[in-house]
Amino acid sequence: MALLGGKKDEAPSKPLFKREEDFVSTRPGEVHTLLGKGSEFEGKLSFEGQVRIDGKFKGQIITKDVLVIGDGAQVNGDIQAGTVIINGTVEGNVRATQLIELKATGQIRGDIESPALTMERGASFDGNSKMRSQGKGGGNPPAPGEKK
Repeated sequence: MALLGGKKDEAPSKPLFKREEDFVSTRPGEVHTLLGKGSEFEGKLSFEGQVRIDGKFKGQIITKDVLVIGDGAQVNGDIQAGTVIINGTVEGNVRATQLIELKATGQIRGDIESPALTMERGASFDGNSKMRSQGKGGGNPPAPGEKK
């Protein structure tokens, strides 16, 4: 006997439910995952796409994509990402392969490394910074009069 009156080997013409992946937008600039206000997470976070943290996070974050630390968020730990946008507080080292943006409400207590850095007036940074090109050969160009 067939279920719902269809033949045994026939698939339903329309799915009965949509997968969560069907609702996830892949347009640039849209958040794929959110740790909302009031949430607390401890551990190692690795992901693809854009993630926004508005709560508290303690541990290590690794991605090649975009991480947004929301206003009021607190992150304790090291971050390795493609782009990091900081509106909240980060206590730990931040390494980005593309860009670090420190917004007016953002605070970093730790070292940063990125080929590009923007800081708005009002931002707070307490640490050391290294700016290196991620291009072929890497490193900084030689100083005037220095041979490479």
